[in-house]
Amino acid sequence: MTPLRPLLFLILLLGGLLPLSAQDRGKSKAAPFVIPPDVNGMKSIIPAPVQTREIKVGIYRGPGSPQGGVDNVLNVLKPFPQVKAVVLSGQDVGSLNISTYDVLVFPGGSGSGQSKGIGEAGLKKVRDFVRNGGGYVGICGGAYLACSNFTWGLGILNAGTVSNKWRRGQAMLDLAPTPAGQRWLGDVKSPFKVRYHNGPILKPAARTDLPAYDVLTVFKTEIAEYGSPAGVQVGSPAHVIATYGKGRVFISSPHPENTPGLENFIPRGILWSAAHASMAE
Repeated sequence: MTPLRPLLFLILLLGGLLPLSAQDRGKSKAAPFVIPPDVNGMKSIIPAPVQTREIKVGIYRGPGSPQGGVDNVLNVLKPFPQVKAVVLSGQDVGSLNISTYDVLVFPGGSGSGQSKGIGEAGLKKVRDFVRNGGGYVGICGGAYLACSNFTWGLGILNAGTVSNKWRRGQAMLDLAPTPAGQRWLGDVKSPFKVRYHNGPILKPAARTDLPAYDVLTVFKTEIAEYGSPAGVQVGSPAHVIATYGKGRVFISSPHPENTPGLENFIPRGILWSAAHASMAE
């Protein structure tokens, strides 16, 4: 295993002090969350993907997508110089020719806020983009946005959420890869830790026009605060992949981009969503 670079660790640790919320924040402000200093042994536990061609990635920054979440994604992409990341506003998503991108990333924040931020024009453009072969990566708030059980959602993933009580809290939780996830991630020991903050607890939706998703990892522990239902998170999907038309969808309920040792997780999702040859299946 490769020791985590001190600078990257510092970035991730400072990022852990920034509040991230999957949906609209409550009236009370949560106390800063501090990542434990020994999480995942402070080593990169997921192999880095092998990149052989340049890809262009658009990362949404605007209502529902605070700068801290965008910065976390940009930070984990820095070791991959052939990933050309561009930050897009809501107006950009709704008006630019986003077909020039390989992947769109919607980071942590508020799914409903992101929907409002890109507007109806942006929602249609993103659906068309993925349907025609583009990649979609949704993290926490961006994962909510992809689901099919919200009137404001994209509906590009055949999944809903188990409860409308989305505010569960934040904690370091255990994940375990499924057999499909073990092949997708590479040689990773189980379980491992990930930062969670109000991400969706997914369940299959009943749509017949979309394929079922494949589960890469599942939660092995849970947090259930603020009156959210207990007992529903353990065993539920934490990371899933699916197709939408000709495109690919990668969803992360928790925040591997903000967890020491998991800095290669989101880059692998981005390369897979771009239909990169090294991440075929």
